[in-house]
Amino acid sequence: MTDMTTQTPTQTRSHKPPRTEFMVYFAIIFVATLPLACLTWALAAIKSGSLTEKGPVARAWSQARIITPMIFSA
Repeated sequence: MTDMTTQTPTQTRSHKPPRTEFMVYFAIIFVATLPLACLTWALAAIKSGSLTEKGPVARAWSQARIITPMIFSA
């Protein structure tokens, strides 16, 4: 009879979220943050009188880059 408790597994598993699932969540969050990013960008442009460095798409993209990993780490 073989003692199975002393044998070590030969396969190692890494705990990475599936790339497709991450991109789906990223896209949903990006689309959800885009209107608010446009609004805050427009208000900042009106208040300062000039266009800001970061446009609305860049703002929404950075927010999605911040929020999406938080979902997967929870």
